[in-house]
Amino acid sequence: MAPLFIGSAVALVTPFDKDGKINYSLFKKLIEFQIANNTDAVVICGTTGEGSTLTVDERLSLFQTAVDTVRGRVPVICGTGSNSTSFSVEFAKKAEKYDVDAHLIVTPYYNKTSQKGLISHYYTIAEQLQKPVIVYNVPSRTGMNVEPDTYKALAQHENIVAVKEADTNISKLIKSLVLCDGKLDFYVGNDDLISVAMSLGCKGVISVLSNVLPAYTHEMTLAGIDGNSRKCAKMQKNIMSLIECMFLDINPIMVKEIMNQMGVGVGTCRMPLGKCDEKYLEIVKAEIKKLSESNRQPQL
Repeated sequence: MAPLFIGSAVALVTPFDKDGKINYSLFKKLIEFQIANNTDAVVICGTTGEGSTLTVDERLSLFQTAVDTVRGRVPVICGTGSNSTSFSVEFAKKAEKYDVDAHLIVTPYYNKTSQKGLISHYYTIAEQLQKPVIVYNVPSRTGMNVEPDTYKALAQHENIVAVKEADTNISKLIKSLVLCDGKLDFYVGNDDLISVAMSLGCKGVISVLSNVLPAYTHEMTLAGIDGNSRKCAKMQKNIMSLIECMFLDINPIMVKEIMNQMGVGVGTCRMPLGKCDEKYLEIVKAEIKKLSESNRQPQL
């Protein structure tokens, strides 16, 4: 099976109006902006999209809007995971009615599970869905980690096709790639590791940075995939201060603040995240000034 995408997928923010309701008009514009700037896939209602504070109806509405807006130009990947296996199955089935291209399924959080439980969780979900499953491993948020041997076991299921790896342990990533032997496609979930991950054989990134610099992220990622590791690393070094700025506070607080200061108007995060801490505002202004002076900042 061919990879779902090769390159950079945007972990798209969910824009809200001043009353905290979804701004669907701007949501469509953000998708068009991404596609116009070479983004290879869009991820809806992931961590950056604040899926955890959206209602089921809101998420399904965003899935439908995304699919209708994209019109098959790039894959639409939807966050349908949960810490309840049965809920994930039922929710993902509803999402499939809108013809989404794939599911991003986070590992169980809070209740967590064993590695054996992880395999059962993902197998149970994948067996009941028509669209492929991406395993989303983000231990800093869930309190659990997918081990390399578990990835090897998951790779045996034909409907589990990829991983969004947001663990920063490079040794573990290398071991996972070796054990899976090409049977799972790996996408890095950390923008600061793009150059390293691409040099190791990952197929791309699911990126927060792409919300602000989609064309740049796409070019940087493809350079690494195509074997031009020096160019990829140089591009990453040039943008590291912006990447670091995006994670000064809990994601997606900072990327939304950056976009707001750039005039995009995506609103603040829903509670419990809320607004950006005032101590970071000057740092954001400085980063936007750098972008403007470098002519890297595209206009929405």
